Amino acid sequence: MTANYENHPPLGKKKLIMVMGGLMVGLLVAAFDYSIMGTTMPQIINSLQGMEYYAWPFTAYMLTSTISLILFGKLSDIYGRKHVLILGIIIFIVTSVLCGFSTSMLQLIIFRGLQGIGGGILLSLPFTVIGEIFSPRERAKYMGILGSVFGVADVLGPILGGVITDTWGWRWVFFVNVPIGIMAVTIILYSLPNFKLPDVKKVIDYGGIVTFTLALSALILALTLAGEGGYSWNLVAGLILLSGVSFTGFFWAEKKAVEPILPLHLFKNSIFNVSSVESFLAAALMFSGVIYVPLFAQDVLGMSATHSGLIMIPMLFSLTLASIITGQIIAWTGKYKKLAIAEFIITGIGVVLLATMKADTPYYLLILYSTVLGIGSGMAYNLFNVAVQNAFPLREIGIVTASMRFFRNIGTIVFVPLFGYIMNFTLARATALTTNSQALVLSIQNIFLVAIVLALAGLAMAFFLEEIPLGGDEFVNPDGGEETNTPDMKGNY
Repeated sequence: MTANYENHPPLGKKKLIMVMGGLMVGLLVAAFDYSIMGTTMPQIINSLQGMEYYAWPFTAYMLTSTISLILFGKLSDIYGRKHVLILGIIIFIVTSVLCGFSTSMLQLIIFRGLQGIGGGILLSLPFTVIGEIFSPRERAKYMGILGSVFGVADVLGPILGGVITDTWGWRWVFFVNVPIGIMAVTIILYSLPNFKLPDVKKVIDYGGIVTFTLALSALILALTLAGEGGYSWNLVAGLILLSGVSFTGFFWAEKKAVEPILPLHLFKNSIFNVSSVESFLAAALMFSGVIYVPLFAQDVLGMSATHSGLIMIPMLFSLTLASIITGQIIAWTGKYKKLAIAEFIITGIGVVLLATMKADTPYYLLILYSTVLGIGSGMAYNLFNVAVQNAFPLREIGIVTASMRFFRNIGTIVFVPLFGYIMNFTLARATALTTNSQALVLSIQNIFLVAIVLALAGLAMAFFLEEIPLGGDEFVNPDGGEETNTPDMKGNY
């Protein structure tokens, strides 16, 4: 059941199904883009050359999608969810075509960067819409269903990427986005109201946009170069310094802005702060398994790439199922704190088990350990979205939802190169003392030892998560009283 809007009936069942379908299709096309590229990149390199730029199509996409999360989360508060969401899909479609017609690695990197703008919109706004059209309890249920899209994409993406590339060529990995995107636009145009906030001034925070973009770009480039190695540490240090100066300018700009892209008062809310840190840590923990379990399977156990991919299916399936079940439990109980504690306990058990892996570890134990990690990671997918949406009025639901996805991305951006550095550092010192295989085992163990520390930090933080019980069918203002900013059937407040 949807929320009881003031003076208006809730959205009909047929309309709700269509809205959910449109959101899931739109999210699916962006989620696939993360997972499908891995199996496609070798063919792209063979076609376009430029092995030295192998990681940059990923980096460019991650950079712009992370920036757009915050920018368009706020712009959707100003101009409406529907219009911004459709804009994101159109950007994604057009840039997918451009990526498919790329004739050099430089072109592909540029077009992937532009594609990331649309991808960032598609990765956050569907969850904002869920928070807008459903009551607090119902949000959790439908966010769990929506979050399962990531699990589906993670399982099918590499397989689909391989099939498309082998059958039609790598360019069709991008072209296939076009009909899916058109389908999403059509459904959303027909079914989704355009939620607008009348009390938000249509003023764009240009100072915040420029300083935020510069700060995050410098930070991501610094971490990427540090993780890859082979670059001057003076360059890395210079980029970190530039990032720090730009972030200082950003916070100054946000204090002066009429409609800041990231309102600083959000950080006065303890639920927002704890949830941001927990999202950051949860992403790092998930990717420790997603990246290094296949590596262990291939380079230590001697499995093929196909078999290592099959080993990951139980983990990703458990992640998907845990996301759905967690949403159902929150909808049923109206509470989330105990689930946050349980999430980091289960995740912690998973990384402890993975840290015990040795060269003679049977593959079925590898499956079991990674599945435990998948359960914990799946629980975190939307739990903190629900927490922050319940802690703020509807007029800020766009930016707080986008912020959770932003901090998840930052967790990935920070820890993926850090894990890579730990592995390279360990290999450089252990290889001289033991065999290459044993050195690799030791390096992966060290990565999961760091993950254990992160899980313990997340568990400690979970006890500080304030819990505001979720309401039933009515929107509730967490500041007290009934929520007055509820939309009518046309999406007006």
